[in-house]
Amino acid sequence: MADDRIYVDVADGIKRVMNNTKLYVKLLTKFRNENNLADLNSFLGANDLEKAQAAAHTIKGLAANLSLTALFQQALEIETQIKNKAVDQGAADTLNAIFAETLVEIDKVLAEYA
Repeated sequence: MADDRIYVDVADGIKRVMNNTKLYVKLLTKFRNENNLADLNSFLGANDLEKAQAAAHTIKGLAANLSLTALFQQALEIETQIKNKAVDQGAADTLNAIFAETLVEIDKVLAEYA
């Protein structure tokens, strides 16, 4: 079965920054180089739900602003689970997988627009 998730909606992302492709590439690069997921995983591992929720919220917001569609949807799911104090390990694993695939797709976008 093919993966039909949209990881990086480039057209929407560029539109969000008023058609400034250079800025969009810069923002994707910055996102690519940050450790937001590592922070979230660390907080979840330590069962620090307050910090984990903040980290999930950060990932969700960045993903929304950069049109990282699949990542936004999964980060929203994790944030909701954290708020409900019922984090499903499968959902956390899915977030990690989607994050990794999003980075692969970001690298393709950066290579195309470099």
